[in-house]
Amino acid sequence: MYEVMIEEEFSAAHALRGYRGKCENLHGHNWKVEIYVRGERLDDIGMLVDFTHLKKVTRDVMRLLDHQNLNEIKPFDVELNPSSEHLAGFILDKVANQINDGRVQVYKVRVWETPSTSATYQPAP
Repeated sequence: MYEVMIEEEFSAAHALRGYRGKCENLHGHNWKVEIYVRGERLDDIGMLVDFTHLKKVTRDVMRLLDHQNLNEIKPFDVELNPSSEHLAGFILDKVANQINDGRVQVYKVRVWETPSTSATYQPAP
C-alpha cells in the first residue's frame, strides 16, 4: 500500500453551538489540514497521485473556507456544528469527490486548530 500526504492552510472563524465555555463565542484559527491518499498501484510513471492535482483540488476546497465564518457556510450553518471533527469530514468528502478514482482513495483528513490540537476523520472501510 502506498500513501501520500499534503498539507494546506486556511484561516477562518467559528463558534461552537451548545458548547459551555469560551469556544461558544466567535473565534478564529489558522487551520492546518493534512490530506492522506492511499492506493495499491502506482500509475504508469510511478506515482500514486500527482501532487500538483491533489494540491489544486485541496486549495479549491480551502478557498470555500478561507477567511469565512464557518457558521455561515452550509452544512455548518444549521445541520452540523463547525467542530474540527465535522470540518475534517467535510473536507474529506469534498476532496475525495474529485480524487477517488478506484485506484486511489482519500482515506484520512487531519485538521489542526492549533499546533497542539487536531481532529482526524477516517471513514470506516
